[in-house]
Amino acid sequence: MGAGHDTVAAELVRRARERGGDAQVVDVLALLPYGLGGALRRFYRGSVRHFPWAYAALYRLFLRPGTGPRPSGTPLARLAGGRLRELAERTGADVVVPVFHLGAQLTGHLRGRGLLPVPSVVLVIDFEIHRQWLHPGNDHCLTLTEDAARQVRESTGTPAETCGPVVAPEYLADAPTAPRAAEWRELFDRLGRGRPAVVLSAGAWGVGSRLDATVRLLADHGFLPVVLCGDNRRLRRELSRTPGVLALGWVTDMPGLLHAARALIDNAAGQTAVQALAAGLPVVGHRPIPGHGADGVRRMAALGVSEVAEDGTALLDALRRLTAPGRERSRRIAAGRALFTGNADVLTRVTDLADAARARQ
Repeated sequence: MGAGHDTVAAELVRRARERGGDAQVVDVLALLPYGLGGALRRFYRGSVRHFPWAYAALYRLFLRPGTGPRPSGTPLARLAGGRLRELAERTGADVVVPVFHLGAQLTGHLRGRGLLPVPSVVLVIDFEIHRQWLHPGNDHCLTLTEDAARQVRESTGTPAETCGPVVAPEYLADAPTAPRAAEWRELFDRLGRGRPAVVLSAGAWGVGSRLDATVRLLADHGFLPVVLCGDNRRLRRELSRTPGVLALGWVTDMPGLLHAARALIDNAAGQTAVQALAAGLPVVGHRPIPGHGADGVRRMAALGVSEVAEDGTALLDALRRLTAPGRERSRRIAAGRALFTGNADVLTRVTDLADAARARQ
């Protein structure tokens, strides 16, 4: 769903191949029979774009953390079981690493019943870990924070630990050395004429609440709004009509863009927010998408790596403080960067955990 899961998976593959190993990305939705995966993706995409209240209701029913019996994703996930088992056998895989919650349900179901001989190490990429990430059958979980790891252990008994976010090394490079950062900075200076460039993330699908109002507010109060519209061409056309706004489609040089900007306005606590923290960009949550987006934005703020602006006045106040050089900006950047320090490389940890799981079998 979206591109964040794909981005994390692709980075793991890159690291594996860089070290002389091999890895393969598999879309768990493509493993579902009868076209169910495509139907699920279209339903979710349509819901968050046009009927956010519907997704919010489904999130409360199926996903939101809490106690008490609730519907499980396992019956759906098990439909892909045969195909995953065949794929693991055919490729000679050493470990399966779910980076999407439906994948975690699938591997947990198979491992718990002894149907998958390959260890499963779940990589939870969300700040707010919802119930569909959790399955007691998995061998291990790696999470972004210690609070999330504790939740996994208490909820399922599954061993869990913190590994930190997974991003390409270009995001963690110093800003002057980031690929094409100077080109983006020149573009922003030319269009903004001294106004700080603020990136608005709408995800791969170009989803957001009242983005037009937000960009007008920013443009009217001394900022250059740079909107990431993803593959939503209609959104890009509409926002491009607003004076003083730079609306972009799919961007292939995210490290350079983020290093050249001054802040990120985030609505989902997804991979773009993680990349911004790695690049040393202050993050402000504003008008998050319902469900996991709203919960994730609040969790990031609770961790101290971002803040939430509940209305336009709060948003302008946060941006004025965080785009200006000074102690507050530096403190927020340091808090975000701290998520990436002191953590062993996730790929090494995954392979070590898989070796340990096989030794116990």
